[in-house]
This record gives sequence, C-alpha cells and structure tokens, in this order.
Amino acid sequence: MKITDVRTYLVNADYGGRTDRPHGRNWLFVKVFTDEGITGVGEGGGWPEVVEAGIRELSYFLIGENPFDIERLWMKLYYLLHGHGLTGAVRGGVISAIDMALWDIKGKALGVPVYELLGGKYRDRIPVYSHASTVERAQQLIERGIKIFKCAPSVQVLKTLREACGDDVEIGVHCHGEFTAAAAIQLGKACEPYRPAFFEEPTSPDDIEALAKVAEKVDIPIAAGERLYHKWSVKDLLHRQIIDIFQPEITRIGGITESKKTAIMCEAYGVKVAPHDGSAGPIAEMANIHFLASIPNVAYLEHRTDDVPWRFEVVTGAVPDVNGYLEVPNRPGLGIDINEAEIAKHPPRAVSAYQYREPTPEAFQQMRAR
Repeated sequence: MKITDVRTYLVNADYGGRTDRPHGRNWLFVKVFTDEGITGVGEGGGWPEVVEAGIRELSYFLIGENPFDIERLWMKLYYLLHGHGLTGAVRGGVISAIDMALWDIKGKALGVPVYELLGGKYRDRIPVYSHASTVERAQQLIERGIKIFKCAPSVQVLKTLREACGDDVEIGVHCHGEFTAAAAIQLGKACEPYRPAFFEEPTSPDDIEALAKVAEKVDIPIAAGERLYHKWSVKDLLHRQIIDIFQPEITRIGGITESKKTAIMCEAYGVKVAPHDGSAGPIAEMANIHFLASIPNVAYLEHRTDDVPWRFEVVTGAVPDVNGYLEVPNRPGLGIDINEAEIAKHPPRAVSAYQYREPTPEAFQQMRAR
C-alpha cells in the first residue's frame, strides 16, 4: 500500500464574537489517500490555519510511502521540520494530524479498531468531564450524568459549587496558565478547603520553575500539559514529580503515537492521564477514545457537552456522551469519516469577524465575570 494524496479541510467551529486567536476556533481535518482505496482521517490543532499550510507543504514527502510505517513517518516529519527548533504548534499539529490518519488507515486495512493495534482494550467506555462555573450549569451536567467538571479560577465560584453540589462531584479549577507563581499559590491555598479535584495550569507552560513552586506549596493535584508537544517536554515534569495529572492535547502532542508513549511514561510515575479536548473536534475526540481505551492510568477526558450544532454533521461516526461516558466503538480504524458536503457549509470566518481578547489582568477578570 502506498500513500497517493493528502487533503486538508478547515472547518469553522465557533459562532462567538470574542477570541484569543485571530480566526476564532476552527477545526483542521486531514484525509490521507492510498492506492488501495483505503483512506484515513486525522485532526491537527494549535494554530490550524498555519498547520494546514505545513501539511500541504510536507505532503510531498509522504507520497509513495507505506502508511503502515507509522513510527518511521512520525520521525520523518519530525526531522523535516528540524529547523522549526523547539516543537510548537506547527510541527506538533502537522505530525498529530498525519499520525492519526495513518493509524486509521492501518486499522481499516487490518479490519480492527485502532485500540487493538495499541495493545487491546483496557476499558469499554471513557469517563468525561465538562465545564461549569454556575450552579445552574453544574446541575444541568449532573442531570446529564456528568459529575466531573472544572470551573473558573475563583474561590467564591468553587465554594458556591461545592456547597450546592455536595461531595459526590469532582470539581477542578482551571487557571489557563495566566497566574504568577505567587498568585497561583495564594489562590490554591484558598481553594484547598473546598477539595478541588485538580488545579489546572496555574502558571504559564513556558515556566516550569513557577509550576514547581506551586506544586510544592499547594495541596491540590496539579494538572498540566495541553500546550506541550512531545515526550521530551513531559520528561522534566514527571522526573521532578511536579504534576499529578497529565493533560495532553492529541492534536498537538504528536497524535496517537506520542499520546501512547507519554501515557506510558506517566504510568511509571503514578501520574493519571486526562487529555485536553476543549478546542479540538470530533476526529480528535475519537482518537482520544481509542488511545485511552488502551491504557490503565486514565483519569477522564475533557468533553464539550454543548458544541456547535454541526459537530455531528461534518463527520460520520462521532460518539455522543451517555451518563458521563463515551462508549468505545468497535468499528475498524478510528470509526469516523469526513462529510465533505457538510464541511463546505462551514468555512472559517475572516479575522475581522472577531474581537481579540487581550490577556491583561483587567481582561482576564472580565472574562471570569461572564
């Protein structure tokens, strides 16, 4: 089998007017074609519009290759972008999208779900968590069967949710990497009496020393990882025992291949895995389901319970949440495909359609107040 073509699809996934990205939220889907008629789909993230340009340029180096050679092609793409320096959104997004598609092809060709290629099924369903910063929203999730969610970085919000929802729910505190170490420690200590399930990205992912300070002073499990791009970036967090929950973003970390490798690293350190899935789309979620089905150290998977209505239209095979879980499908490959006709109805909007959110302390507080 040989790769014959690689195509990309940018899909608008945002009907809001505010953003911290120029183009708002978009999904980047990729489809890899072969000479045997078998195709595979993947999804790249980080900076979808720029990642798409990277995939189009590098697709030349994939034509004629055997799609079964996943490990070798992962490294080929990695070294083709050697000049990118420290891996960021571009190299991570390119590799992730292609990697997922290759696993999809291999599963379809062999007639088995991707999780079978990753060591077999460890679980039949994946627990999910969502987002709630009001009692009303939390109650909606609980009624839906979801008893794990994260809230805005506010002691008052956490206190209110804990008192209203009781001890049968898990509530994380999400900081978006926007606090200094001192501010994060102050917030974390104040949150401790309300038993948060995790303290997510309290400081910038660019500053490991700041995160280490917070982990040393705050008695809440530390969660981080959505803006890391390969196994090497996770190594120090694990070796220094800074994190308790690792949150890889499968559209950035290097796809299924690197997600599996980093999960094994985490297992050796007693760290749970809870992939970030907040901005990603249905293909990435399906890839996460297969990956998580194959490992023992799962905490949960982030899940958008209320996404754009066309989430289940631009693809076929997406899995809905039921009573707080996503069922692991048994279809060959990833069990999902692209609907090009529906994708054409949702092109990305212009930069001018959005109001950019400047991450100043004032803007941060206004965002949290909404």
